[in-house]
Amino acid sequence: MAFGFAQAFRTFGKLALAGTIGASLAAGDVGAQQKKPSPGSAKALFGGTSLPTQGPAQPIGFYAKGCMTGAVALPTDGPTWQAMRLSRNRRWGNPAMIALLERFSQDAVTYAGWPGILVGDIAQPRGGPMLNGHSSHQIGLDADIWFTPMPGRRLTAEERESLPFTTMLQKNKFLTVDPKVWTQSRARLLMLAASYPQVERIFVNPAIKKKMCDTWTGDRTNLGKLRPIYGHDSHFHIRMKCPSGAAGCTPQAPVAAGDGCDKSLAYWFTPAPWAPPKPPKPGAKPPKPPREMMVSDLPKACGAVLDSASVASVQAATYGGSSAASALTAAPAADPAADAEGMLPDVGPFPNDKPVMQ
Repeated sequence: MAFGFAQAFRTFGKLALAGTIGASLAAGDVGAQQKKPSPGSAKALFGGTSLPTQGPAQPIGFYAKGCMTGAVALPTDGPTWQAMRLSRNRRWGNPAMIALLERFSQDAVTYAGWPGILVGDIAQPRGGPMLNGHSSHQIGLDADIWFTPMPGRRLTAEERESLPFTTMLQKNKFLTVDPKVWTQSRARLLMLAASYPQVERIFVNPAIKKKMCDTWTGDRTNLGKLRPIYGHDSHFHIRMKCPSGAAGCTPQAPVAAGDGCDKSLAYWFTPAPWAPPKPPKPGAKPPKPPREMMVSDLPKACGAVLDSASVASVQAATYGGSSAASALTAAPAADPAADAEGMLPDVGPFPNDKPVMQ
């Protein structure tokens, strides 16, 4: 594909960016520390709720501005999956999402030659804005899947907290997939995830999207579901459509027709996405810092969600019944730090963790 790389790299060369951007997008290196939310903010209230509501499951609002009722927990372990970072308490989702993850994990073994999936963040017990790390994942229809395959043994709770992320990017190169790490089985895994009709989008790093555009020789019908975005080099993000009958769920605009290997992808290989904010004009007032999201900023029903009665226990709300719940737990993190997994903006269309111009 003619993406104008020569011109782009000449520009990046003048800015000495090629190595800087490649390194800054590697896992563990893009996570800027985020401010601790103020008491009473939507992040603090939803992030401090440990159990979901009773009653039917409903996604409320939009993926990046909403909440949910009736969530269920992905069991910490299954034959073909293991849940990670348990201290975050983010393995909650709409039952449709949890069912999809279990099916996907089984199909990954059967059809993609993958040994099983490691599942990262899904949502908090009642959805809503997370304490750190994401702007979406608020209505139980988003989930992160690691590019690291599931090991052939049960990870301990401690290992699930400390296992490092593995970036698919080559260090010291601009948006380039590392051929020593990338495998065809990972490509098959992505296309399998995109094949389900209830899946609307799969977010991946722009370099991974380009790799798929350049090398995928199978059916490209669902290749357009793979959407390039910042980060997402050590995991991919599955987003489901609003379930049928979920009147309170706000859908996202459909993915444009085609495979997405076009100008929309070429954009990511120009300086534009990585440019720092323009400095204010002399004498201009500095922009106000973004205001914290409050519960009143969310759909009206989310206030009632916070006040609703909780289920009796995690076991009672685990998908598949209490017999599917695992005793494997981790002590809650006192002040979890933001990291590279799923780093997305708090406000606006672009993240606040852009690579620094050198």
